[in-house]
Amino acid sequence: MSYLLIGNISALICDDCIEPLANARIRIYLPENNPREEHLTVVKGIFNQLRPLSAREVLSKADRLLAETTLDERGNFRLRWEQAHLFTEALELDLCLDQMPGKTGNLQSRNYHLSFMVPHWKKHMAGYVAAYAYVIPEDIWAEIYRSAGAWVVAGTVRHTTGVAQPGLRIAAFNALTGKKIAEVTSNPFGRYIMHFSRRDLYAGRLQLVKEGRRNMGPDIYFKIYKDEQLVWEEDEIHALAPDRQDIGPCARLDIVFKPGIIVRATRQIAIWLNAVKAFGEARKEKSKPLSATVHHKMVSGRAPLTEK
Repeated sequence: MSYLLIGNISALICDDCIEPLANARIRIYLPENNPREEHLTVVKGIFNQLRPLSAREVLSKADRLLAETTLDERGNFRLRWEQAHLFTEALELDLCLDQMPGKTGNLQSRNYHLSFMVPHWKKHMAGYVAAYAYVIPEDIWAEIYRSAGAWVVAGTVRHTTGVAQPGLRIAAFNALTGKKIAEVTSNPFGRYIMHFSRRDLYAGRLQLVKEGRRNMGPDIYFKIYKDEQLVWEEDEIHALAPDRQDIGPCARLDIVFKPGIIVRATRQIAIWLNAVKAFGEARKEKSKPLSATVHHKMVSGRAPLTEK
C-alpha cells in the first residue's frame, strides 16, 4: 500500500512577506513504540513549536526514518513510501536546513523538529494521500537567520503615485563601509527579497561595531537601476533613519521613489575637466607676447609697411 504526503514549508519575513524554504529537507519518522506525552497532545489538535535538534537527537531516531525529500524552489514537497497497514498513529516531522535561502550565512546543517501529526489520509487509487503545510513564525525565522549570521530584507518598490514598479534592479549599500551588499530585481508585483550575510558587509577589513547594536547589522541606503541606467539614488544620510540602522535578521523596507535621469558622477567629472582644459588654453593664448607687427601697429596707429 502506497502513501503520499504532499505539502509546503515556508517562513514569514514580515506580516505579508513569505519566503519558501527552497532546498531544505523534510524527514518523516515512524512513531515510537512508547509514545511520549507530546505525541498524545497531537490527537487533540495541538502542534509543537519549531525547536532545534542536536546531532545526537537526529542520530538517535535514524532507525525510525520513513522517508526524506528536498523541497523545491517554492517550498513544495512530495513524500512517498510503501507500508503494509494504515497509519492511525502520530508521525514525526523534522526539517533540515543545509543552507539558508539565498545561499547566505554559515554553511552548517541545522535540524529542527516540526511537529507530531496524524495525517488525514484519503483513499486515492491504490494508496492514500494526505497534506501538510507549515509557516515558520517571523520571530523564530529571525532567530534562525541570526544564528546563521545572515539577513533577509523584503519590501515593495513604488512610484510616488503609489504604483508598484516591476523589473527594476535594486541595489543595497552598507553606509558604514560604502560597500554594495545585495542586488535583486523587483518581481511583476514590484516586490523584492534580498539576502546577504556577514561576509558581504565589509570591504577588505572588519569595521568597528557601534555601541548598542543588537543585530550587528548594516545601515542601508538604496540605488535603483532600469536597463543599466541609474534612475534614482539615496544619499548615505538616508541610512540614518531609524528603520535603516542596524537592520534586523528579518526586515521589511518599502521604497517610494520618483524616477528621473541621473547623470553619473564620472560623466560630470569629465565635463568639468574639459571645461578646465579649455579655460586654461584660452588663458595661455591670451598671455602670448605680441608680435612685432602687431606692436608697431598699436604704437604708430598705422598699418605696417610691406615690401614691394
